[in-house]
Amino acid sequence: MRLQTRLILLIGTLLLATIIVLTLSFERMLVTTQQQNTGSAALKIAKTVASLDVIRSGFDAENPSSVIQPVAERIREETGAEFIVVGNREGTRYSHPIADRIGMKMVGGDNGPVLQGKAIISEALGSMGSSVRGKAPVFDRDGRVIGVVSVGFLIEKLQQETAGYRASILLAAVFTLLSGCAGAIWIARRVKRSIFGLEPREIGMLYQEKKAILETVHEGIIAVNAEGGVTLVNQTAMKLLNRQDEAGVIGRPLLEVLPESRLLEVIRTGRAEFDQEMLMNGSTVVVNRLPIHDHKQQVIGAVSSFRNKSELLRVTEELTQVKRYAEALRTQTHEYSNKLYTIYGLIQLESYQEAMDLITYETDMHQSLIHFLLREIPDPMIGGILIGKFNRANELKVGLTVNERSSFRRIPEGGNRSHLVTIIGNLIDNALEAVMAAEEGRRQVDVLLSDRNGSLFIEIADRGTGVPEDAAQHVFKTGFSTKAAQGRGFGLAIVKQAVEELGGSIGFQSAPGRGTVFQVNIPLSERKEGGP
Repeated sequence: MRLQTRLILLIGTLLLATIIVLTLSFERMLVTTQQQNTGSAALKIAKTVASLDVIRSGFDAENPSSVIQPVAERIREETGAEFIVVGNREGTRYSHPIADRIGMKMVGGDNGPVLQGKAIISEALGSMGSSVRGKAPVFDRDGRVIGVVSVGFLIEKLQQETAGYRASILLAAVFTLLSGCAGAIWIARRVKRSIFGLEPREIGMLYQEKKAILETVHEGIIAVNAEGGVTLVNQTAMKLLNRQDEAGVIGRPLLEVLPESRLLEVIRTGRAEFDQEMLMNGSTVVVNRLPIHDHKQQVIGAVSSFRNKSELLRVTEELTQVKRYAEALRTQTHEYSNKLYTIYGLIQLESYQEAMDLITYETDMHQSLIHFLLREIPDPMIGGILIGKFNRANELKVGLTVNERSSFRRIPEGGNRSHLVTIIGNLIDNALEAVMAAEEGRRQVDVLLSDRNGSLFIEIADRGTGVPEDAAQHVFKTGFSTKAAQGRGFGLAIVKQAVEELGGSIGFQSAPGRGTVFQVNIPLSERKEGGP
């Protein structure tokens, strides 16, 4: 059954049941109230009649009915009562609307309390039918009860009067029911339109799809309503927020969950913000913020997606590594092409000994380096980056040596290897650039790698110009560089980020004109996996 049909049936049924209950209750209250009011009026008339002197004195007359009957009938006609009956203590009638019944016994059996001096309201079956009665005692001058006055209104006539009200009640009920059905149809269509014509099953499926999509994306996502309350958060965002229980975040004010957020400003201005950096629990994240609009283009909330900047830097670094490998291959190809041309020229000049010496030198130098790396630094990624940098240094006419005391065999598996490649590659690149401005004899870079004493130790020393004192505090900041060229200042920032993700530390010592030594220490027992 369609949602719209179910809503109409549900609302219509509830409305019908409510109207029926209210109609019956109102009719019952109307009848009860009318009977109570009629009984009160009858009792007042009865008391008034019983207090009349002419009625009292009539009881002492030779023919009481000749005195009481005219008075009682006149009052009955003026008040509209169905009957006014006056009788003595024995119940003999002295007045009655039907004259033939005068002298007969009163009917109903409800005179007992009245003869004891009490005025009552009762409902009984009399000679004229079922009626609501008001009865009052008649007292003599000595205060003794000498008779009874009974004033009544027939229930049949009361019901006829109520029937007129009942018709109005039913008419109002029918009108209310029709109006309610029309309102139910309008509400059902309105609800249907607000959910874009979707059925509950389709809405449930969309919700499950949305939830699955949110959990598969790598970005953290937080959505808030117009009041700034959190309405949605995925698991990636929970990790970045260091939260475990999603229920403790949903519904809370955003600034309690993320005080640094600018989502409320986006809601206020309605302007989107892209690629903004912010600090979240000690990690730098890149944030996009978008306002959410309704069909009237009014801002009803905002959504923010963010990702740990280290992940973006790692992706950038992986692309950079590919470029470095390509550059290393290009450099090696270029270098060996030059050497091959040199050997070819020596052979043509018949300088065979010089050609053999050059071949032996190049072979020994590369073979010794490769053998050393295979023995002490068996990881292919670390070894590959060192060979690539060695060839790059040869092309730049810079001496690059790997300390013979180096040993890097305890490299952990996983994302740590790519971080180590990032650290070593960027530090060597930085050192190569530093020595290019030095004298030709001082263009030397020394590399020491060690996995002893329970930690990974990396030391890259150059004999360049050193780091100026005024720049020493800024070398690890993103975008800062002592070079004037644009697009620089990211290498050491990436290195620091990678070191921190591995749980290590980095420092440097520099002397102007004498060079710089960068040292990295990464504890093996406290290493972290890459990523947030």
